[in-house]
Amino acid sequence: MKKLEIFVIKNSTREKATIECDGRTATLSITFASGLKKTYSEADIYLCFGSLRKEFSDIKFLCKGSKINVYPSAMASQMSSGIVAYETQIGDSDAKLVRIFDYEENELTNDINEQISYRKKWAESLQI
Repeated sequence: MKKLEIFVIKNSTREKATIECDGRTATLSITFASGLKKTYSEADIYLCFGSLRKEFSDIKFLCKGSKINVYPSAMASQMSSGIVAYETQIGDSDAKLVRIFDYEENELTNDINEQISYRKKWAESLQI
């Protein structure tokens, strides 16, 4: 199980949280500074992170996986268990591969459906 620290903003206060993820079982656990621990199991780690963000929608997760324009391809999900995804820009076919728990503080969302919608808009922007 891989263990790493991320930053979150909870009640206007920046704090650390610990993420543990197991790609083999597609399980993600988070332990907040308060000691609260939650575990999620989905098809991949990215979807686990989406469930986590949905449950704690009042917390801002400062991670690439929370960025509106980050979403894994089917191949990236399969090869990395959802730990890496693509960061895209409308009209630009050169997507950048990123780790979803790398630090980010811009254009964040807790709604995975917004990310799915953005991904569809991005794909449509590439069609001629």
